[in-house]
Amino acid sequence: MFILVINAGSSSLKYQLVDRDTQEVVDKGLCEKIGLEDSFLKHGLDDNEVVVTLPLKDHYDAIQAVLDGLLDPERGVIASLEEIGAVGHRVVHGGEYFNESVIINDEVIARIRECIPLAPLHNPPSLTGIEACTKLIPASPQVAVFDTAFHQTLPPKAYMYPLPYDLYEEQHIRKYGFHGTSHRYVAQRTAAILERPLAELKIITCHLGNGCSISAVDKGHSVDTSMGFTPLDGVMMGTRCGTIDPAIVIYLIKALGLTPDEAEDLMNRQSGLLGISGVSNDLRDIRAAAESGHERALLAYEMYANSVKRFIGQYVFAMAGVDAIVFTAGVGENDDRTRRQVFEGLEPLGILLDEEKNRKRGGERFISAEDSRVKILVVPTNEELMIVQDVLELIG
Repeated sequence: MFILVINAGSSSLKYQLVDRDTQEVVDKGLCEKIGLEDSFLKHGLDDNEVVVTLPLKDHYDAIQAVLDGLLDPERGVIASLEEIGAVGHRVVHGGEYFNESVIINDEVIARIRECIPLAPLHNPPSLTGIEACTKLIPASPQVAVFDTAFHQTLPPKAYMYPLPYDLYEEQHIRKYGFHGTSHRYVAQRTAAILERPLAELKIITCHLGNGCSISAVDKGHSVDTSMGFTPLDGVMMGTRCGTIDPAIVIYLIKALGLTPDEAEDLMNRQSGLLGISGVSNDLRDIRAAAESGHERALLAYEMYANSVKRFIGQYVFAMAGVDAIVFTAGVGENDDRTRRQVFEGLEPLGILLDEEKNRKRGGERFISAEDSRVKILVVPTNEELMIVQDVLELIG
């Protein structure tokens, strides 16, 4: 039997088919540009991947295309949909309703729907995916794994904003945090690598990709995290500005006559690495430009690393110490320059990076010096495996 993992984005849908017993990925793929004329499906593992152009007007069509690909007589890996024993869905926002993964039923669907105003681009596609799986593979139980669930352990002093309390009670304005499945996986793997109980450790997990978030994980529980009410808050990112003076937004609306939608677009899609460098939102492009002397690219690099360093510093104090600092996701796992700049000058604090180890790539590894009091690691994230394990725990 197999578990189908679904990760529905605003205009995309990633999936993996995982063997229930071995937890090995037997097939995977990606539906892109859903709702556009040039939508397509990438399907297959590694050298067997094929790209098929086909109309995908919504995420229901995407689920149908995924199932058709899995059943394809030539390239498919299953003979019947009955071989799919369960489906695990990544759901971005569970509000304050969910502090763990749950089996999907009508009440869960209603709660996910209630959270649409908090995640208008992501929760609707997740609901469409759930609806499609309910109709197309009705015998398979479904599990929702929430990005926000891991951060429901934040204490009020960390998740409340200093706004009128009525806004929390009536509008649910608070810090929710995101990338929770990734932070949870990385923290657990770090404890395993250190061969120490997670319940004894203070860990700072740094999920650095096009979207970035940093979390303070104390004894296995998230006690603070950089993303807030939305994924816009926190660290400088590929196209998102991260934390800024909120009065800047009001000033720009008044000075430039921006509409709220235009201001949101500016902060979410025109800022961050792209806005500062003018080159790209991809740190690989910015690194190449910086190394060739591009001043704005160099500034973007320095601002990005400094942003990460600031949050790490906050969380060291929030937890009154740290045992390990861990990097994951595309930038965190692969960009040695960012890691080097983050830890530059921290030697007096007992945080020592090993330059040679830092330059190496691939897999789980230590990059701290042997005499560093704080361990520094790179741990590739695996949110899909975390989803699979949650499904197995809930349905057996």
